[in-house]
Amino acid sequence: MLVEGPVEVVGDDGTLTRSDRPVVALCTCRLSRIFPWCDTSHRGPPPPRGDGEFGDGPSSA
Repeated sequence: MLVEGPVEVVGDDGTLTRSDRPVVALCTCRLSRIFPWCDTSHRGPPPPRGDGEFGDGPSSA
């Protein structure tokens, strides 16, 4: 969720987190390592490339 800043977020435990950025992304999945800000952890790891670089694709020999 994008929010125009500056913004202050009060956590469940009452802690106040502030950002002075013009736009911030709030985490709604709670997977972020920098919660309450989004770090795109919800996307998960990228899929394997499959181009043979790591031995997972067809060999070029």
